[in-house]
Amino acid sequence: MYSPTPADWHEANRAHWDERVPLHVASDYYDLNTFRAGKDALRDFERAEVGDVTGRSLLHLQCHIGLDTLSWARHGTSRVVGLDFSEPAVEVARDLAGELGLSADRAAFVAADVYDAREAVPDSSYDIVYTGVGALCWLPDIRRWAETVAALIAPGGFLYLAEFHPLTDVLDDETGSRIINDYFTRDAWINELSGTYADLDAATTHNRSVEWQHSLGEVVSALAGAGLRIEFLHEHDVSLFRRFESFEVRDGYYRFPADRPRIPLMYSLKARKGHPREG
Repeated sequence: MYSPTPADWHEANRAHWDERVPLHVASDYYDLNTFRAGKDALRDFERAEVGDVTGRSLLHLQCHIGLDTLSWARHGTSRVVGLDFSEPAVEVARDLAGELGLSADRAAFVAADVYDAREAVPDSSYDIVYTGVGALCWLPDIRRWAETVAALIAPGGFLYLAEFHPLTDVLDDETGSRIINDYFTRDAWINELSGTYADLDAATTHNRSVEWQHSLGEVVSALAGAGLRIEFLHEHDVSLFRRFESFEVRDGYYRFPADRPRIPLMYSLKARKGHPREG
């Protein structure tokens, strides 16, 4: 349900995620054994849109247990740093890096709030700042997030963001064909569901979580206002999970049935920080 933002939103969300870390580690959804054996956790469109990362430094904000972060390391970055507010998640990520033979110089993980990233991460700036899917909904202030991101990008570097499209938040869960929520609301969404997307039937105690919708215009305007230049904004007609009951799995993604009109289900954008010689 929608509600004014509760005072304990941060504590509730951290307890929610801390409890779910061991469930995710044990789940088929994340399939850590296959990841250890070499499976890439990144999506094909992300790899294509980011391009060659060889020799570049990359900061992953809200990295959870680090699979995407470590996948970028496998693709040749000079260094990756992952940041997440869940200490148990960061511990898992560090252990995985060690198992893959990546020293702290190649793959480091920091437990901190994303808004405190400038003070928490080991380097002052990075060639690439990356944020994976399902991250922005946990942040109440997108303008502050954009300012934090912009401060962490090296001159000439860029942000790459891949996210679920905010349009999906306003549609009904069954068919995804009826508008039932307000696209422009700025109230918090309070969720009380047990389990986790990685194990819907898991028994959990810390079930209360607090999320926020952020329209596409809000995100783009915040990044532009922070001084970044938008290079592209792409919309995708695929999802990574069964957001609507009517979804089918085709080509490794969740999609609406082929006979239905398509709508954007995810989006990705690239925003660059100007080089000092640029005005």
